[in-house]
Order: sequence, then structure tokens, then C-alpha cells
Amino acid sequence: MRSFRLIPWLRVSALAATVAVSSLVGASASIAPSFALPSRAGETVTLDKLKGQVVMINFWASWCGPCRTEMPLLEQMYKRYSPLGFTLLGVNVEADTKDAEKWLAATPVSFPVLFDKESKVSKLYEVNAMPSTVFIDRKGNVRYLHRGYKSGDESEYLNQIRTLIKE
Repeated sequence: MRSFRLIPWLRVSALAATVAVSSLVGASASIAPSFALPSRAGETVTLDKLKGQVVMINFWASWCGPCRTEMPLLEQMYKRYSPLGFTLLGVNVEADTKDAEKWLAATPVSFPVLFDKESKVSKLYEVNAMPSTVFIDRKGNVRYLHRGYKSGDESEYLNQIRTLIKE
């Protein structure tokens, strides 16, 4: 009787694991939703204008501890790979940008920071964890998705950046 109850649980676990892995591996045929957002620099950044580059979109918030931890690492990646056709967009998801501006003043970055005050882009990309990171290939397809951040994830980011740059 006990093994009978275990089998449905295993099926659900296997399905959940498959969904989790597919979201991390990415769907190579999924076209990235287009958007335009105001940047910290005062211009409007449009995803469509970045076609032909490898794009990393990092959704973050100033109150998010893991976001704060990974931001300096993202800056290093941006500086290293931007000459090779890589761009990084930091999309702040807070309705009020005051805290984000304050945090960025203390931890400056050179990559574009965009403001998604109304969560329109966050909804387009189904962001449900902070931080969330999306990788888009040169053709405009979503290739990888990461929800959350833990120390060491940057190694996987680097491998994915290198893979997409070589394509």
C-alpha cells in the first residue's frame, strides 16, 4: 500500500524537475518579448535595437540581498564581454526608484539600468523571483532563464555568455 502512494508522488516530482530544468535550459525557439523602458541615463532603451547582440536582462530590486551580491559580478561580466557583442540590461522593478538610485550611487555600474516602475516588462517575462536573469541570443530568442541567485551561479552565467557569443 505504501509503494502505491509513492508512485504518484514520484510522477509529480519528475514532472516538476522536468519543468525546472527546461526553464533553466531555456527554450531556443521562444522569441524574446519586445519592450522599451526609460534608463537611468535618461534615454529610452528598446530591446529591438539590440538584435545582433547577446543580451542579458537582469531583473533586480534594491531590497533584494542576492541582487546586491550579484551586481558587482554582473558589472565584471559586462566589462569583460561587452566588446564581443554582449550587453547587459539591469531592470529595476521597484515602483519608486529612490532606493535604487541611492543603492547605485554607492555601488555604481556601467551597464544600462532601466526602470520598470509599472512591472510591465516583468510581467512580459513572467518574473516571479528576485533576481531573475534572462539570456537572449543574437537572433532575439530567449535561451536561458535563471530565477534567484546563489553564490556560484556566475560560473553558469559565464558559460552561457561564452556559448551565445560564439554562435
